[in-house]
Amino acid sequence: MAADMDEFWVFGYGSLMWNPGFRFEEKLTARAFGYRRSLCVRSWVHRGTERRPGLVLGLDYGGSCIGMAFRVASAERVGVTNYLRERELVTHVYKERTMPVQLSDGRRVPALAYVIDRNHVQYAGALSAEAAAATVATAVGKSGNNREYVLNTLAHLKEMGIRDHWLEEVAANLTAGAAASAQA
Repeated sequence: MAADMDEFWVFGYGSLMWNPGFRFEEKLTARAFGYRRSLCVRSWVHRGTERRPGLVLGLDYGGSCIGMAFRVASAERVGVTNYLRERELVTHVYKERTMPVQLSDGRRVPALAYVIDRNHVQYAGALSAEAAAATVATAVGKSGNNREYVLNTLAHLKEMGIRDHWLEEVAANLTAGAAASAQA
């Protein structure tokens, strides 16, 4: 089932899913193929510092990612694109891409998305859940505690009925680490 080619869709895989910050006409669960949600972006401002970086989500190559797709009215396209560029391209760690996504109703549509630039200095690479948890456990930035960011993200994903096994493993390591610290 094909979509109208004049439609404008935006794909969110992190906070954009529950906090898009723009008006939309329709919102559906969607899957992007060839990319996965990953804590692969070193955060130097919002969830860490340059000396002690945190980790935030990026859309990295490999696998697939379930997220949310938002259909935006044609008249809002330019404004929404400009808003997203201001939000997502601050340090240019992400690249703006239009990619096919499959909506939960079976349609395949092109959607605007932001994927990690693997050549950017803030790209952390593919980390183990243990390594990611160790980084997240102690990082704090101007938007708060990195641990809270990860646990809040996971809570929102669960509310939306989206499982992310790797992120769940990171959270389990965070919880185990906090319990071990409390006993020490």
